[in-house]
Amino acid sequence: MAEAASAAPRRLPLNALAGPILILLVLGMMMLPLPTILLDLLFTFNIAMSMIVLLAALFALKPLDFSAFPSVLLVTTLLRLSLNVASTRVVLLEGHTGPGAAGHVIEAFGNFLVGGNYAVGIVVFVILVIINFVVITKGAGRIAEVSARFTLDAMPGKQMAIDADLNAGLIGEEDARKRRATVSQEADFYGSMDGASKFVRGDAIAGIIITIINVVGGLAVGVLQHDLDFATAAENYTLLTIGDGLVAQIPSLIISTAAGVMVSRVATEEDLSQQLVSQLFMRPQVLYITSSVLTLLGIIPGMPHVAFLLMASSLAGIGYLVDQKARKVPPPPPPPPPPADSGEVGWQDVAAVDILGLEVGYRLIPLVDKAQDGDLLRRIRGIRKKIAQEMGFLVPAVHIRDSLELKPNGYRITLKGVEAGAGDVIVGQYLAINPGRAVGTLQGSPTKDPAFGLPAVWVDTALREQAISMGYTVVDAGTVVATHLSSIVQAHAAELLGREEVQNLLDHIAKESPKLVEDLVPKVVPLGVLHKVLQSLLDEGVHIRDMRTILEALAEHAPRTQEPDELTAAVRVALSRAIIHSLAPGTSELQVIALDSQLEQVLMQASQARSQDGVGLEPNLAENLLKQVAKLVQEQESVGRPSVLMVPAPLRSLLSRFLRRAAPQLRVVSHAEIPDNRSIKVVAVLGGRA
Repeated sequence: MAEAASAAPRRLPLNALAGPILILLVLGMMMLPLPTILLDLLFTFNIAMSMIVLLAALFALKPLDFSAFPSVLLVTTLLRLSLNVASTRVVLLEGHTGPGAAGHVIEAFGNFLVGGNYAVGIVVFVILVIINFVVITKGAGRIAEVSARFTLDAMPGKQMAIDADLNAGLIGEEDARKRRATVSQEADFYGSMDGASKFVRGDAIAGIIITIINVVGGLAVGVLQHDLDFATAAENYTLLTIGDGLVAQIPSLIISTAAGVMVSRVATEEDLSQQLVSQLFMRPQVLYITSSVLTLLGIIPGMPHVAFLLMASSLAGIGYLVDQKARKVPPPPPPPPPPADSGEVGWQDVAAVDILGLEVGYRLIPLVDKAQDGDLLRRIRGIRKKIAQEMGFLVPAVHIRDSLELKPNGYRITLKGVEAGAGDVIVGQYLAINPGRAVGTLQGSPTKDPAFGLPAVWVDTALREQAISMGYTVVDAGTVVATHLSSIVQAHAAELLGREEVQNLLDHIAKESPKLVEDLVPKVVPLGVLHKVLQSLLDEGVHIRDMRTILEALAEHAPRTQEPDELTAAVRVALSRAIIHSLAPGTSELQVIALDSQLEQVLMQASQARSQDGVGLEPNLAENLLKQVAKLVQEQESVGRPSVLMVPAPLRSLLSRFLRRAAPQLRVVSHAEIPDNRSIKVVAVLGGRA
């Protein structure tokens, strides 16, 4: 029974059969003769379908809410053309019998809408075709073409903006994946609309040709085959043809309008009806001025006073209601009274230094004010979350305050009360950053990206899409500040890890490994020593997420030594796989810079002498090393390789601290930190001479 059930064919849902049934219906109408009652039903269905498409376009909040529109455009065009073929067959075969030969729908459009006058019908039909073909279809096609081109040109910039938000911690991986999919879908949609607009244009041309053919063919059939006089044949077949053309052109006009709505609207959180009401009729000043103009026109002698004055009073009444509604909004509550001055000086008057602070000028207050839709606070929370996930500890909260000492557009990032970074941003404009691949120049205020020092330009909102299409990375003012803050936090992670953060980290680890923490801290390793080891790791870009491995390595080596540098070296060996993976992900070959053998001997002797009598490197040797390291790191970056220097274990700590001033991005690893299953390749040698 189970096998029989599994072998049974799967039942398709009804909505999966809608497409095939519609295509079969279109083909059937083209090939098979249809009775007039069925023709009436299909014409009515065509009108209903066009209304559904138009309403769906009006209520869509953004174009991707109706992503099937290009395909719907094709299907509805085929439906109208197949109806034209079916109605043409009926008109030519039965037109000699009278105006009702092709069904009641065509008869109603031929008699009621144009009063049974085929001359009026021809004029109305031509006007509808001109409106559809020259105005709506041509405009919608042009908008679709331009939108498709700019959307495709802007794709790289949008992808880079998504990557920038992801790197700054403003969004997660899942949000980034959804945004990339949305960008790709937008490009596909506008590309499809560019081609689908040609269907509407071709449909309008086909309607004109079919109408001319039907009139000429109807006259020939009526006069030559049915022996009708020319006037009777012209009246019957022309009315039927005009009725048929109007039945097809009105849905075509509706569909063309829907296409124009889809490609011309701007994506917002409101549908088109809400946008029209909020942007046209919710400003009392506009309504009052319009009412005044209509009133002046209405009192001019000879003008239709009732129409003008009625409309003027209606607009004035709407403006009054909108104005009264706006006045009923409650005012903000008054600020709380200042605390009474007790006159005594106490510890509460001692101002604590903020570990991490952000000061902004008065023009940047909207960025950090929730009441003004400022989202910088949310972005800063995202940065703290991202740092916690990447580095392994929670960064202290950022204290934000406004400062009159700064320029109106200026901001300052402080670390323990000392300025660590500063910059200027312009609220309401976008910073177009040249990553090195941008083509062309932009009109705006030239500057530099505060976070990375790249050349940039502040541009108006109108130039945003143009800047993206030219290859610039375009970000708003809040993103600039958030990215700068993120880079400073990552560069000073070791300073931000205090003893309180270490204790909180131990309390968190103790929930999963209580025995490990209880036996190690502070019995074997004092909290201060653990703090220095963790700071040393962060100072060299090594995350501390794997606290279990760190504590186990300390438990193994701490009974023999309490020296932080030696314990750090032991922990680095325990974390070797994670360290090397961050430099060469997966199983890829690690490309390193090696020391020249003679230089290695000199440095080993200098290291031993320093440990004995505190003597360091010779000045000439130190200067040559710094120059060569800076040159080698620049060469490695130019070819896209990581800057990794491999040295003997006794030299690693010394060279890491010494060479950091010349190349902060250089990573120094020891031979003991290379896992056995990883292969290395020496791509450069650091020699002892310049």
